[in-house]
Amino acid sequence: MQIFHEAPQGFGPSVVTIGTFDGVHMGHQQIIKQVVELARENELKSVALTFDPLPRQVHHPSPNNKLICTVDDRLLFLAGLGLDATWVQQYDLDFAALSPEDFVLQYLVEPLQPRVIVVGKDTRFGTGNSGSVITLTKLGAKYGFAVQVVPNIVDPVYGRRWSSSWVRELLAEGNVDQAGYVLGRPHQVRGTVVHGKRRGRELGFPTANLDAEFVEAIPADGVYAGWLRRPYPHGSATPTSLEVLPAAISVGSSPHFADVGRTVEAHVMGRSDLDLYGDEIVVQFVHHIRDNLAFDSLEALLERMDEDLVESAAVLGVPQARRVSPNDVTA
Repeated sequence: MQIFHEAPQGFGPSVVTIGTFDGVHMGHQQIIKQVVELARENELKSVALTFDPLPRQVHHPSPNNKLICTVDDRLLFLAGLGLDATWVQQYDLDFAALSPEDFVLQYLVEPLQPRVIVVGKDTRFGTGNSGSVITLTKLGAKYGFAVQVVPNIVDPVYGRRWSSSWVRELLAEGNVDQAGYVLGRPHQVRGTVVHGKRRGRELGFPTANLDAEFVEAIPADGVYAGWLRRPYPHGSATPTSLEVLPAAISVGSSPHFADVGRTVEAHVMGRSDLDLYGDEIVVQFVHHIRDNLAFDSLEALLERMDEDLVESAAVLGVPQARRVSPNDVTA
């Protein structure tokens, strides 16, 4: 897939879709697949126009306005759906002030030569969101493209429209199971492993501590079963692949130790030899095991953590692992 960060030259003719595509959830996936199929049937190129930062981050800036996935992951997920190209347009107030016609002419017609534009029925564009599907259809008649409107895609199980907002709500509740269902894959965060308090290694649960400044939305505080994905060690026979390791993941502070501040820590089950400091890793959340709790004693905490390992292994379908000996931890 080609990736453009500026207006492409000589691209097209094409089938185009427009959107933020944050999370590239199941609704987005159906739209993109429709674009790809339509392009192939008509020997056209398929392209998505998306934005960075997201419009809501520009118009309603807030520290809580986190992405579901990073821009790089968004591009990775879009590429996996078979698009020929994605154009990542910088979104700022000047761009937002374009009239609907100027947007269509400068960002669709001239650079992409669209024959068909595929959009959702609630699509808005141009200054003050004054452009609509009706506007786009009128401009299509003027500039020579058709408009294909995709109705709201409603999940057959929960009866709710697929949306990024739904995913964010589920993550805020800690419902990573259902969030993964809407996304079509486990929710993940990406970060660099940093040194923590080293408390876990002393208890037999060494953890990879992620840098606290996350771009992505973090699930509610609690303990989760999931996966740690990291590049294979240097010199491996498969250096371009990712090693996928079963993990018990803790999000938030530790009430038992009266910690302050949120962290994301992943314990790779049964491993005491991993040196991940400075590495960029991906942590994927599969299932919520329990909320964070304060315990009456260290022994009670360790017993509960042992149970967390058993439950996590069962969820992930991997062999059970015990806590490791602190004397065996090598990193």
